[in-house]
Amino acid sequence: MRVIDSHTAGEPTRVVLEGGPDLGAGTLAERAARLEAEHLDFCASVVLEPRGHDAIIGALLVPPDDPECAAGVIYFNNLQNLGMCGHATIGLGVTLAHLGRIQPGRHRLDTPVGEVGIDLLDANTVSVVNVESYRLAKDVAVQVDGVGQVTGDVAWGGNWFFLVKDSPIALTGANIRPLTDLTLKIRNALDEAGVTGKDGAWIDHIELFGPPATAGADSRNFVLCPGGAYDRSPCGTGCSAKLACLAADGLLAPGADYIQESVIGSIYKLSYQPGRNGGVIPTITGDAYVTSDATLIFNPTDPYRSGIRL
Repeated sequence: MRVIDSHTAGEPTRVVLEGGPDLGAGTLAERAARLEAEHLDFCASVVLEPRGHDAIIGALLVPPDDPECAAGVIYFNNLQNLGMCGHATIGLGVTLAHLGRIQPGRHRLDTPVGEVGIDLLDANTVSVVNVESYRLAKDVAVQVDGVGQVTGDVAWGGNWFFLVKDSPIALTGANIRPLTDLTLKIRNALDEAGVTGKDGAWIDHIELFGPPATAGADSRNFVLCPGGAYDRSPCGTGCSAKLACLAADGLLAPGADYIQESVIGSIYKLSYQPGRNGGVIPTITGDAYVTSDATLIFNPTDPYRSGIRL
């Protein structure tokens, strides 16, 4: 299986170019559903140890529904598909440029949640125009074990997020473990309280905010991803959910820039335009770098060929 690895603002992406499962015919959304229903062993084998680790997001290249798109892509982790992934889209854009498949300029990518636009600004910088994002619920309070009441917003940015405006723990690298434990507890509290996204969707990402540490940044965040790892980048879909909340509260005007910093200090530049359905159309700009071009080997006698899942 041929893969190309990259990182976007510190967060890794593994693009599968060759050797993925046969997903048959149908729309991209149907093929994505088939990947999740029938091929989670493949997903785990690509992103988990011993070939990877919990933070890697996979991106399987597939034929797009619209032949005018530069590529079709299904994003996944070891548990499930991701409807959309901002950092992986930036990484995919840089990877396609590395392969000579796209040149600087505007392109479209087909994802299971709809088409997204990318603007390849140079060899390492991509702007992503995400799907329309929106806030579903404001100031939702839940009781968190050992913490007390925590209040946040429920919003969609391509994935479902619970956004906590003021983290009770400082957002520093030294606090990665307690921040991870806290966000896992918050997610469990949401599950126990029956708080969901639209149509009962699982809120699989938890996002904490605090003051920035970098001059010129507007905010710092910590994001728990579905598999339990934290996002090294500011999280593209999480930033989209954040923009939806800022717009709904009247705190950021259309077209105005917002600089979001991650817990490791990397940044995205954000802005939005009003969406057709009352939400926002986010633009996320960040840098990515190709780190390897590799062949993954799957020995049938290897007891851990499908990944180590604990």
